[in-house]
Amino acid sequence: MISEFELTVGDVLTRDLFKNAKVVAGETGLKRQIKWTHILETEAFDSLINGSELILTTGINLELDNCATTTYERLLQKDVAGICIEKGPYFKTISTDIKRFADKHAFPIIIFEEVVRFVDITQDLHSLLINQHHQMLNQLSTLTHKFNELSLAPNGILKILQALHHYFGQHSLCLLEDSKSYYYPPESKIDQENILSYISTKLTNKRQSGIISIYNETFVIAPVFGLGQIWGYLCLNITKNLNEEFLLSVLDRASLAIAQILLRNRTIEERKLNSEDECVRTLLQGKPYNQSDLHTFLPVASTNLYFRVFIIKTESPDSVIGEDNWEEIKIQRTILIRSLFKHAGYFPAVSVRKDEIAIICSFIAETHVNKSTKQFLQVTKNLLSATLLNNKITYIGISGLHQNVSHISKGYAEANDVIYLNKQQLSTTYFHDEIGIYQILLPLQKDKQLQLFINDYIGELIFLDENSDSELLKTLEVYLACRGSKKEAAEKLFIVRQTLYHRLRKIEQYIGKDFMDPVKRLAIETAIKAYYILKNRHYLDNK
Repeated sequence: MISEFELTVGDVLTRDLFKNAKVVAGETGLKRQIKWTHILETEAFDSLINGSELILTTGINLELDNCATTTYERLLQKDVAGICIEKGPYFKTISTDIKRFADKHAFPIIIFEEVVRFVDITQDLHSLLINQHHQMLNQLSTLTHKFNELSLAPNGILKILQALHHYFGQHSLCLLEDSKSYYYPPESKIDQENILSYISTKLTNKRQSGIISIYNETFVIAPVFGLGQIWGYLCLNITKNLNEEFLLSVLDRASLAIAQILLRNRTIEERKLNSEDECVRTLLQGKPYNQSDLHTFLPVASTNLYFRVFIIKTESPDSVIGEDNWEEIKIQRTILIRSLFKHAGYFPAVSVRKDEIAIICSFIAETHVNKSTKQFLQVTKNLLSATLLNNKITYIGISGLHQNVSHISKGYAEANDVIYLNKQQLSTTYFHDEIGIYQILLPLQKDKQLQLFINDYIGELIFLDENSDSELLKTLEVYLACRGSKKEAAEKLFIVRQTLYHRLRKIEQYIGKDFMDPVKRLAIETAIKAYYILKNRHYLDNK
């Protein structure tokens, strides 16, 4: 049987020091919890009380026996457990109004008919409270040890649930997101749907343990954390009054033991799937692949199955990590990434390297929604905030939409193109679908015809800028971006309008006065973007 580890007003009345005490009002509040005692003999008590104290007083300076309920109202607002008053020169009796108030609010008022030593009461109750707290810590330590021991046993999660049921005599459940859930006893399963529905729709703080009420049933729940993510919830159905602090502490420790089981199981699973990394790299590089490996790691192709290649460039300091440490970090990152993508409804095949993480992200979608990027943006946000990757991600690139497995290497190239544009500050999007004209220009960067195109339209401006610091190309770029607004262009260039007019006249001398003509303007804007692509001669082609 569980000790309550909780002292109530009713418990106090059974102590020897209270044998001559009498409850004169608020008897329905005898179950109020006492966390400490406080001797109170001053009217200015608001800052002296924390809540749940049992107040001991002679009534001096408090005016407890007149008709006004003001002092009692203040005590009730401070959430004290109750008040014990010694009869004497400062207190004779309580009025009908005060009794009515105390009864209404279940606020116990206890009268000592004769003189008592408050110091003896304080010492007795404080010793009792400290002893209860010590007992609670001992029980908590014993249970924690048991949970850790069971976490190393076969079928450990179910055994932990059995231990919770044996100790509390209540139904226990472990509801997991990416694997099967557990229940003990078996009939506890009937609560699963109601709990999951409540968590997904009504639970405001999903990362905090607490007590919830569903269809007149009460549950205490604790999230099961792994690698900074919620993997599920541990739940205990409670049908009797139990100490809330103790309950939450026990469930937090049980959930930690379950998280250790899940992490260990996933680690073992990831070690078995090391060949997935090689398979993904083979597909990304467009090399011949084993068909059986493909079906092991990727879903079977269908008319509504699509994929994007998701690339994460990570910081270079990982390159100095020793191989033993790196293997553990690699497994943890793989588990985290797989969990995030699966949680979002995707089928990920993952390759984790020190400087790059690649995910072939498959998903099922109808034709009219398959280009949606909203869900990918949410996954990206979760990755950026993930503990294991926090401050490690430098760039992210996401390919266009594909269906044919033979296009995986193309998707890899597209994702890297997006990263290149972000590195060069030519784009801010994560998606290849959204890079616009660069979809055409990037594949042409090694084609001499592209350089000739640039020279035809803006070559002379480039030459002048390189030899005289004239900033004509930048001026033209901003002017076109401002749709010919001289005022806006001058402000963005931080120059006066006269300087802008002078530059525009020089630009006209070299590319013609008709540069705002729609066809020519489009060609010039394209040439400018192409020039910035070719400007960096150190572009690494990861295709």
